[in-house]
Amino acid sequence: MVSYKRLTPEEVNFAGAALLDPDETTDTDLKEVNPELPLLPQSRRCSITVALLTLGGLIVVLFGIWLLGTIFWLHTPPSTKPHRPPPPASCSQIPEAWRFDCYPERGVVVTEEMCHARNCCFIQSSQTKTSGRNGVPWCFYTPDYPSYELVSITDTEMGKVGKLLRNKKTYYPKDIDALQVEVLYEEDNRLRVKITDPAEKRYEVPIDVPVVQKKASNPSYTVDFIKEPFGLIVKRTQTGTVLLNTSIAPLFYADQFLQMSTSLPSRFIYGLGEHRSNFLHDVQWNTLTMWARDVPPMELTNLYGVHPFYLSMESDGMAYGFFMLNSNAMDVALQPAPAITWRMIGGILDFYIFLGPDPSSVIAQYLDVVGKPAMPIFWALGYHLCRWGYKSSDKTWNVVKEMRNNGIPQDVQWNDIDYMDHALDFTYDTVNFSGLPELVKDLHRHDQHYVMILDPGISNSQLPGSYWPFDEGMKRGIFINDSNGDVLIGKVWPGLTAFPDFSNPDTHEWWYQNLKRFHEKVPFDGVWIDMNEPSNFFDGSLNGCPDNELENPPYTPGILGGTLKAKTVCASARQKISTHYNIHSLYGLMEAKATESALRKITDKRPFVISRSTFPSQGKYSGHWLGDNRSQWKDLATSIPGMLTFNILGIPLIGADICGFGGSTTEELCVRWTQLGAFYPFSRNHNSIDEQDQEPTAFSPAARTAMKEAILLRYSLFPHLYTLFHHAHISGRTVATPLLFQFPNDEKTYGIDKQFLWGKSLLVTPVLEEGRDYVVGYFPEGLWYDFHTGDSLVSSGEEISLQAPKDKINLHLREGSVIPTQRPNTTLWVSSGQPLNLIVSLSEDGLAKGDLFWDDGETLDTYEKDQYAYIYFTNTMTSEVLHNHEEATYITVETVSFYGVKTEPENVTVNSQEAAFTYHNNQVI
Repeated sequence: MVSYKRLTPEEVNFAGAALLDPDETTDTDLKEVNPELPLLPQSRRCSITVALLTLGGLIVVLFGIWLLGTIFWLHTPPSTKPHRPPPPASCSQIPEAWRFDCYPERGVVVTEEMCHARNCCFIQSSQTKTSGRNGVPWCFYTPDYPSYELVSITDTEMGKVGKLLRNKKTYYPKDIDALQVEVLYEEDNRLRVKITDPAEKRYEVPIDVPVVQKKASNPSYTVDFIKEPFGLIVKRTQTGTVLLNTSIAPLFYADQFLQMSTSLPSRFIYGLGEHRSNFLHDVQWNTLTMWARDVPPMELTNLYGVHPFYLSMESDGMAYGFFMLNSNAMDVALQPAPAITWRMIGGILDFYIFLGPDPSSVIAQYLDVVGKPAMPIFWALGYHLCRWGYKSSDKTWNVVKEMRNNGIPQDVQWNDIDYMDHALDFTYDTVNFSGLPELVKDLHRHDQHYVMILDPGISNSQLPGSYWPFDEGMKRGIFINDSNGDVLIGKVWPGLTAFPDFSNPDTHEWWYQNLKRFHEKVPFDGVWIDMNEPSNFFDGSLNGCPDNELENPPYTPGILGGTLKAKTVCASARQKISTHYNIHSLYGLMEAKATESALRKITDKRPFVISRSTFPSQGKYSGHWLGDNRSQWKDLATSIPGMLTFNILGIPLIGADICGFGGSTTEELCVRWTQLGAFYPFSRNHNSIDEQDQEPTAFSPAARTAMKEAILLRYSLFPHLYTLFHHAHISGRTVATPLLFQFPNDEKTYGIDKQFLWGKSLLVTPVLEEGRDYVVGYFPEGLWYDFHTGDSLVSSGEEISLQAPKDKINLHLREGSVIPTQRPNTTLWVSSGQPLNLIVSLSEDGLAKGDLFWDDGETLDTYEKDQYAYIYFTNTMTSEVLHNHEEATYITVETVSFYGVKTEPENVTVNSQEAAFTYHNNQVI
């Protein structure tokens, strides 16, 4: 094959060089010995006659070569492969950071011949020894690689619509030659683009998104089109920053391979869940694969959920978001240009751009599309205890009693699959868990609650007529079928199983009836849905999977296991609305939706659902935990970026298994994890089977006391936490907040994921390393106060070392805030009846503000039905009831603490009545 590198004169080898003996000294060798030697021996100058004869001979030779080449070309059969070699020198001039991978298939060492067969550039990079993943690609596109041409563009009521045509085939089968591009100016800060096949309907993700009828009147973006090769450029009107530029690499749109690349305005990119990584993603040739998978959290692996959304910071502190509405298996490749490439194996290109301009606004705009999170029932924000392997209702009950006896707060007790009869859903072991119904009733008498696990796999191996869930499911035809139309059989904990098809509305009714029947026996309060990727101990099914294009697509993303069926059901399996190939990653979302709906009917209260597998809009139906982590310090630290990522993905009810799930914890690790876990929005201690006990009562008195204090601290902050969830539900705000959201002009905050904020004002700086009695935290510029003491700290934007004895977690209040707290008790029901304590952290000019949302904690849709109270605190001494309700009559204020009072006042009055006060030397009243 030809080389696409332009040769310099120094690199030219004359034809005569081929006659040299291989062992003889080459020209290069001669130059190294004596650099002054000429390349060719000197000769006498030619006469004009000699020159003319030489020129004539050269013309004759060239004509002969052309004639022979033409004859050879005419007798050569035409190639079936597309071939358009790139212009000379284009390849070597492309900077490595801007080389877009032309051969992204995994597990392939790309040769020059393979690359040129795709008409791409081939340059073996010195920075990597293997082609492809995590390195500069050896095989990459030319700047003018064939793509689509924009042949027409017209205005519409909502924006523009264009027609795209492809004139040259790609190297993936079933190219779609004609496309429609629709640009929708939906909101001033939201743009939607859909690229579809106008001739044939393709699968689209079946989640509800806004249908807008009126074009944005004053959009904050401009959209430009490049005709050929087709490209779309979106800029921020205010600054001219390019947010999207698809012209940097070719667009692909085949039946089972869609690819689109775009530049990024900076290397600061976040989101793209679910992956174990830092909060700030690495753009150094980092490929993130999305396809829901049952696997303990590990780096560079597709995990339980799929969230093709990212937030990106711009160079001036502004931010924007991008959401690819696609549920097919995909790779998302980041490279240091910086740029991002989306590769999907089905569906359509349907994406949104959110203009912010600040990070919090980006998230709110994203959630306007996929749905804002539900308001949780109050006890969901308490402390939860669970383990796989209590092994009896008596053991479970004893753990609860020990917590009560030690005065340690606990709102919820859970059970894993060992409560079931032979791991069968909707049953309980009447021998080892015979006391389960009484346990649940006892929890309710103590204002506590009970949550149980359910897996989607329904056993098909029970005697006919003995297991209603399977028998009834077969009657109603609600299980996933294989490609032949028979019920697909896999294997999970109870053995051979069928899988409910939650894309079928009939399945939702069947699921509700199963839950209702079981609730009559064991009056549970919430449901934990696990194994819902769905997980399967077979690869595909008991009978394998067919050998077809759904099981073996032309391109397979970097899925753990290497195939779509790895540890799940066949991609070719049939479901109500589509093949599993298209809707696999929606399984957890659809099950959560069915479970949330059933609990609404059964309890007539706010549902509590925690799901392992998630997809955009999940926050409307469930929370999430970060999966089967391990009792290691690394897992403690990585839980923070996981928590922050899910907050920007619209699932704020999030936490990791406190003290770790797999392996045995240590006392120090469990203390530090309990301190951090007290500030997870969802706080649950969960442990694996046959590991040592790790509930707080299992440790030494000192450790037990430290854990108790951390949990009591959480309970004291419940009014603030509950208010943060209200804002998440109404406005799409984060609960656990990255520092960069509040300090977008401070680039030092962009990579911080060892600290976080609750809301806007409460800074949490946990100890994340073994054997440390101090911690280093970053404090953005401004005035901060120690939450516990009120001591002030003025920062210019610097790292500060803080003392952190084993019984303390460092908390700091940002200036200008009012935080409502309460006297804590052993359950939130008791705590929420206690008087409030307000903590006011004054700004330099003596101002502060805060708020409180309050309702009965469990009634459905209290905000929507005006059944709530909302109080706004401002100007240090005033509270204003912005929305009144009966609940407000139960709110009383016991004390107020002011941080940052520079001089001692002569007196303090409350409601015109003089009040007792104390002034401390650290400027605290």
